[in-house]
Amino acid sequence: MTSTDPKADLGHYLQTARDALLWKLEGLCEYDIRRPLTPTGTNLLGLVKHTAGVELGYLGDTFGRPSGEPLPWLDDGAEGNADMWATADESREDIVQLYRRAWAHADATLDALELDTIGKVPWWPSGRDEVTLHHAVVRVIADTHRHAGHADIVRELIDGAVGMNKGNDSLPSHDTAWWENHRSRLERVAREADPET
Repeated sequence: MTSTDPKADLGHYLQTARDALLWKLEGLCEYDIRRPLTPTGTNLLGLVKHTAGVELGYLGDTFGRPSGEPLPWLDDGAEGNADMWATADESREDIVQLYRRAWAHADATLDALELDTIGKVPWWPSGRDEVTLHHAVVRVIADTHRHAGHADIVRELIDGAVGMNKGNDSLPSHDTAWWENHRSRLERVAREADPET
């Protein structure tokens, strides 16, 4: 995509990341979207929940545009890391809809304000808390793409699905046997490179 409108460019790359992140939930059961697959508990639904809070904070509260969405996992006294996983009472639908409302709120902020508008990030230290809307949007894009990458790896571990969306896996077209041989070859190369293993 090429555009002469910086806001359109920013919006495009933000939406691409959002869509990629939500696609990772498609076709999976409740267990798989909540299942921790890293030592720190990274899971698909938690990534969506976290990213919703990031958008509402950086592209809402920071610019004096609170959404009114209750985010109890971010309150003082909330359990640490509570934004990175969903409780059994927080449904997939609840979190996905929260994320979609966060998109709408963030997009409205981007539409309403100039990119050089200054906001104050409430959780940054006083005196170092000012940020332009342009900076905040770039930060949210980077964060969302980072978490979409996490989700890509987690989803591949669950069922082998990879890529930005169903039509774009960004991989050469090979069968399962080819990939198994490829992975085995990489393992051999890694061991050869480190004789201590």
